Amino acid sequence: MKYLLGIDVGGTFTDFVAVDEAHRVSVFKSLTTPADPSVGVIEGAVRFAAQRGAALADATRIIHGTTLVANSLIERRGARTALATTAGFGDVLEIGREARYDLYDLNLERPAPLVARPLRFEIAERILADGTVAEPLQDADARVLARRLREDGVESLAICLLHAYANPAHERRLAEMIRGEAPEIDVTLSSEIAPEWREYERGSTAAANAYVRPLVRRYLGHLEAAFAERGAGGRLYVVLSHGGVTSADVAAEMPVQMVESGPAGGVVAATYFSRRLGFADLISFDMGGTTAKVSVVLGGEPLRVSECEVARVARFKRGSGLPLKVPSIELIEIGTGGGSIAHADPLGLLKVGPESAGADPGPASYGRGGERPTVTDADLCLGLLDPAYFLGGTMPLHRDRAEAALAGLGRQLGIDADRCARGVFEIVNRQMALAMRTHVVERGHDPRRFTLVAFGGAGPVHAYEVARHLGISRILYPPAAGVASALGFLVSPFVVDAVRTYPGRLGRLDWDAVAVRFAEMEAQAVALLRRAGADVNGIAVERRVEMRYVGQGYEVAVNLPPGPLGPEIEAPLRRAFDAAYARRYGTHLSTVDAEAVHWRVAARVRGADVQVEFAAPTPGEAAKPGRRAFFPELGDYAQAAVVDRYRLAPGAVVRGPVLVEERESTIVVGPSAAAEVDGSGNLLVTFGREEDAHDGARQ
Repeated sequence: MKYLLGIDVGGTFTDFVAVDEAHRVSVFKSLTTPADPSVGVIEGAVRFAAQRGAALADATRIIHGTTLVANSLIERRGARTALATTAGFGDVLEIGREARYDLYDLNLERPAPLVARPLRFEIAERILADGTVAEPLQDADARVLARRLREDGVESLAICLLHAYANPAHERRLAEMIRGEAPEIDVTLSSEIAPEWREYERGSTAAANAYVRPLVRRYLGHLEAAFAERGAGGRLYVVLSHGGVTSADVAAEMPVQMVESGPAGGVVAATYFSRRLGFADLISFDMGGTTAKVSVVLGGEPLRVSECEVARVARFKRGSGLPLKVPSIELIEIGTGGGSIAHADPLGLLKVGPESAGADPGPASYGRGGERPTVTDADLCLGLLDPAYFLGGTMPLHRDRAEAALAGLGRQLGIDADRCARGVFEIVNRQMALAMRTHVVERGHDPRRFTLVAFGGAGPVHAYEVARHLGISRILYPPAAGVASALGFLVSPFVVDAVRTYPGRLGRLDWDAVAVRFAEMEAQAVALLRRAGADVNGIAVERRVEMRYVGQGYEVAVNLPPGPLGPEIEAPLRRAFDAAYARRYGTHLSTVDAEAVHWRVAARVRGADVQVEFAAPTPGEAAKPGRRAFFPELGDYAQAAVVDRYRLAPGAVVRGPVLVEERESTIVVGPSAAAEVDGSGNLLVTFGREEDAHDGARQ
C-alpha cells in the first residue's frame, strides 16, 4: 500500500511517521547519526519500511525536516565563503548594528562574521536608493574578482551590493561574469534571497545562504540518490522555517530558509490537532533531546515573523546571533531537552543545560559512554520513566548508571542522588515556564487562557509541571506525541513568501508601482510553487504591508484587503495599522504620518488532504503495574497508576497521579488533574480544581 513518509532529524533522535492510503499512522524512532545525519535517515527509513512490511518505493512523498542548516551555522561547518560588496562596505558584517544585547557587559562578545576579512572583496559600483545607477559596474573588475576567488580556493560567493533590493542589475551582471569565469564557484545574490533594505541583515542572510548551500546540496543530493536507488527517486520534499513544504531542489537553492525546519513542523502538527478540537489559542511546546521550542498560536494560526536569529553567542539573548531575513514561524528556543547536562556552577549551585549529551554519548542511562547526569537520567530516577519501556522497550535504560551520575554531581553539591534528581526536574520545569510566560506576556497575552499542546520525546514528561507553574488548566497530548513534528510535515501546505521594499507615505504612494511589484511577486510565487510540484490551481494569496510612523526604525505588519489596491484603501489601511500598533504597544500615534515600507506576498497551496487515523485501542486491560514517582506539588513520592495509552478507548478517563505510557514518550498527569481520551485518540488533561491549576502561578 502506498504511503506518505515524514522524517524529522533532531539532535538526539530521528523520527519517522508514515500515513498510508487507508489513513493509518505508524511511527518509528532511531538515534541520529551526528557525524552524517543522512546515514541515520536512510538506514532508519529502510528499517521502518521493512518493519511495516513495505518498501521505500511505496512512499509517494518523503517530507524531510532537519537541523543541518542551524547546526552548520552554529558549529561553523560550512563552505569556504567569500563576500562581494560595494566599495566602502566590506565591513558591514563586522560592524552590524550599534545596539548591544547586554548593556552592562564590558567584555561583550559579538558573533564572528561567517566570512573572514581577507575574503570580503569591494567592487567599484554604486546604485542609489531609488534604483538609479550612480557608478556603473565594470566587467574587468568582475574578471579580476573571479581570478582572486579561484586563487583563494573559494567554494561559495555571496554578493550583496548597495541598494540591490531597489535595482538588482549589478548583482545579476556580477554573478553572470563570475559564473562564466569560475563556474565551479556557487553564487548567492542578496537581491534573490532577501530583496529588502537594511544592509547588515541582507548581507548576513546572503552570507549564511552561501555558507551552507554547498553542504546542503551535497546532503540533499545524497538523500535523493539513496532514495532513487531504492525506487523512490524524485519524491523528496523539505519543510522550511515558515512551516511550508517545497521540493528538495528548490530548498537546495535557498537553504537558509531551512534553519527552523524541524520545529516548524511541530507547530503545524499542534495547530492541526487543535483545530480539530476547536481550540484556537495555543502554546506549542516541543521538548526533544537537545532543546525545547515554544510557539504561540492565535486564532488557529501560528505567529509568523519575517526575520529570525541563529548561532547566538549568548544563547538566550536576542541580538547576540546572526540575523536572517527568513520568513519563519515565531519560535523561542529554551536550552533544555532530555539530554541537557546538569552541573555545578562556579558558586556551587545546581544548573541544567544548555550543553547537551546529544545522541553520542547521550545520557548516562543510555549506556553509550555518557557519564554526566542529564534531564533524562533525573526523570528515570524519579520514577517518571520505565527503564524497560523506553522507545517501546527497544532501547532499555540503565537506572544504576543514571543514579551513579547523579550521585557524583550530588557529592559536588553536598546532596544525595535523589535530591539532585529532584533539583534537576524542578529547575528545568521552572526555566521553561519562565521563558514561556515571558514570551506570551511580551505579546500582550495571559498564558492562563491558552491550551498547552505538548509533544516531543520529553515534552509530555514535563508539560504538567510547566502548565502548573503557568496557571494553564488544559493540556493537549496528540497521538504519537513523541514524533509530532514528523507528523506535522505530512499536513504542511506548499508555501512561498516574497517581499519587495518600496517605501512611501500614505497620501503620496504610487499605487501603480505597488501593483507592479505585487504582480512580480505573485508571478515569482506561482513559478516556485509549480517548480516544487504543487497544484497552482488551488493557490491562495495573502498580501501584507509592513508600516511604521514616519521617523521610526522598524515596522508592524498589516494585512491588505483582497482586490485592487489604490488610494481608496488608505483610510482603512491607516485604521488597521493604528489598531495593530496599539495591540502591540498599548497606544498609537494618531497625529503622526504613517508610511509603508515592505510589501509581502504569501502564496499557499494546501498540502494533500491528509486524514490521519491512529490504530484502534488494543483490547485488554489498560492498567500496568504502578510505581512510585515524584510529584513536586506533593513535595514527595506517591504511588502512581501506570496505563498503556494504546489500550485507552475513546471516552476513557484516568485520574492523577498517573503515568500514561506510549512508545515514544510518557505523559505525566499529576494528582490535581484528570485525563480523557477523545474520539481521535488525543489525551486532554484538565486540572480538577481552579486553585490547583493556578497554584504554580502563585509560587
